[in-house]
Amino acid sequence: MPFTIVLQDITKMKADAIVNAANTALRMGGGVCGAIFKAAGAEDLQAACDKLAPIKTGEAVITPGFSLPAKYVVHTAGPVYRGGKSGEEEQLRSCYTNSLKCALENKCESIAFPLISSGIYGYPKGEALRAATAAIQGFLANHDLNVFLALFDRAAVTVSEKLLGEVANYIDKHYVDAYEDKRNARQLSHVLFESLQAPFPQALYDRSAAPGLDNLVGNLDEPFSKTLLRLIDTKNKTDVEVYKRANLDRKLFSKIRTGKGYVPSKRTAVALAVALELSLEETDDLLERAGYALSHSQKFDVIVEYFIVSGKYDIFEINEVLFKYDLPLL
Repeated sequence: MPFTIVLQDITKMKADAIVNAANTALRMGGGVCGAIFKAAGAEDLQAACDKLAPIKTGEAVITPGFSLPAKYVVHTAGPVYRGGKSGEEEQLRSCYTNSLKCALENKCESIAFPLISSGIYGYPKGEALRAATAAIQGFLANHDLNVFLALFDRAAVTVSEKLLGEVANYIDKHYVDAYEDKRNARQLSHVLFESLQAPFPQALYDRSAAPGLDNLVGNLDEPFSKTLLRLIDTKNKTDVEVYKRANLDRKLFSKIRTGKGYVPSKRTAVALAVALELSLEETDDLLERAGYALSHSQKFDVIVEYFIVSGKYDIFEINEVLFKYDLPLL
């Protein structure tokens, strides 16, 4: 996934580059900055920073990672929050955009950010996250890079109470535990078995009564990749638009697109359904082509179903809710 939110210590991440939420003097500070300096080797990192200091708010520079797992450290100076009316959001977005540019210029394929300015600089975590997400999404629309946002706790992800309430209500109505789901499946199997003992009406098996049956049978055998390409054309979307909206890597999408027996994971198939803005029925059909189905005994599936039924197809909004529920992200 090109953009992923993770709960992890950024100093232990093996991305090509990690980002230091620095001060303009590039001096060792506290918080994330202090942790990065200590893990890299404070003396070596400070010597490298001294050659590049000072920088302006929103600018980004790069140094070696020294003793860190990451090859590089990108240093960017975030804004101090002064109520949000002094250009802080623009400066904060610049931190992300300039850091991403810096990573690409140094041939990085992956980069990990902390939530910049959300500590002692006082930027409200919810607003800081929205600015970060917008800047990263905007950049990834035109570039290929794996981006991680490393958070210390789930409280940094703030989802509106209204949305969380709607999701919780949908879960209450539709989520069943695995035992009940299996019991319902057994009951359905019994009903189907009994119905199969009854004679079929002539219209059900008379081909002349269903002139479109040949087309239907043809589509039933259609593989996942062919169905995906047909849907992309039907929805008047481009390949690039779809894999970007699905938060997928271009190389992975190419594997799926070419077919050759490649079967995507369930999360990948769901992400493509969201990117294509499919209805629930269309989603069920697409998933079936890859051997999957949405289940009411899986909370992940129920949450995804809520967004599809509600016509909400922003994959990053879906991921924020999944993150809150400690579930895998799309």
